[in-house]
Amino acid sequence: MKIQFDQIPEVVTPNMRGGLGEVAGHTFLDGDNRIVRGILRPGSTIGLHTHDTNSEIIYILAGTGKVLCDGVYEPLAAGDCHYCPRGHEHSLINDSDGDLAYFAVIPQHATGTWPTSP
Repeated sequence: MKIQFDQIPEVVTPNMRGGLGEVAGHTFLDGDNRIVRGILRPGSTIGLHTHDTNSEIIYILAGTGKVLCDGVYEPLAAGDCHYCPRGHEHSLINDSDGDLAYFAVIPQHATGTWPTSP
């Protein structure tokens, strides 16, 4: 199955998960996975949150930033992959002057449900 992100409407979310600034993205959701191609604007963050019922894989397509995962900061750049396992917490941070482009996959585990907000 080919996912054509450019044919999925872009949604801009301010203060995602209590973070700063805005995230723009195209999201494919089929009940089994949430697949996102997104842009974290300069100075923006996705707020710290815990993956209680699922995990998340984030692959950096372009730009630089960092992730806060379980209390530890890790730098991220194009080509890096961040994994947040179920039961752990993380926050994606763009502390650069340019956009941070990423591709994320959030599998839905059989025991969990999708969060009601992004």
